[in-house]
Amino acid sequence: MADQKSDCLCSCAPKLIFTCSGSSDTGEIADRAARRLTKEGAGKMSCLSGIGGRVSGIIASTEAASRILVIDGCAMNCASKTLEQAGFKEFQHLRLADLGLEKGKSPVSDERIEKVAVKALTFLND
Repeated sequence: MADQKSDCLCSCAPKLIFTCSGSSDTGEIADRAARRLTKEGAGKMSCLSGIGGRVSGIIASTEAASRILVIDGCAMNCASKTLEQAGFKEFQHLRLADLGLEKGKSPVSDERIEKVAVKALTFLND
């Protein structure tokens, strides 16, 4: 019975999503796409500030994740740089600029949130 429980815990490690939630339109799009994916059960949004602040519980959860997706709203790549500064090198990286969304020129819309969420799913499930 203990082996079954251990196996379950290993196979149930979360897929974590860290996102830019910056003050720009693309930051909001990234944030809202991650929240949508969390609601749909595709992954679990986690706290990027906790990574930057080296909060032990968040660091430990991230170390145990089965997959990490970072969604950056712009080419400054603040979210991915925050994870890298904390020592995380193995993660999927989605940049909204790669989807044609430009900071300051991409008003938030359901269509843009959908576009990001659909692309993010390919990173979470590949």
